[in-house]
Amino acid sequence: MLGEKLKELRESKGLLQRQVAAELDVDTAYISKMENNDKPVSKSYLSKLAKLYDVDEQELLTLWLADKVYDVVKDQDVALKAMEVAEEEIKRKRKN
Repeated sequence: MLGEKLKELRESKGLLQRQVAAELDVDTAYISKMENNDKPVSKSYLSKLAKLYDVDEQELLTLWLADKVYDVVKDQDVALKAMEVAEEEIKRKRKN
């Protein structure tokens, strides 16, 4: 999810992968792998990417976290039920 969004944002800004790589001080292959979901995006890059693409960092953080959750539950038959239980627990703890 995040990889696709990053590619979309980069293309909408008219930037090349090598330009983004230079901003993050990584190689171009890493950017390509991030955008193709072949390599997870490091959380430490979210702030720089948000500034570079002029988007809210929370939007990128949400997608980053969603990718993490998806990776954990994607092959489980009870994935949706487990996520519902987790959602209820988060809501319960926020009330307290």
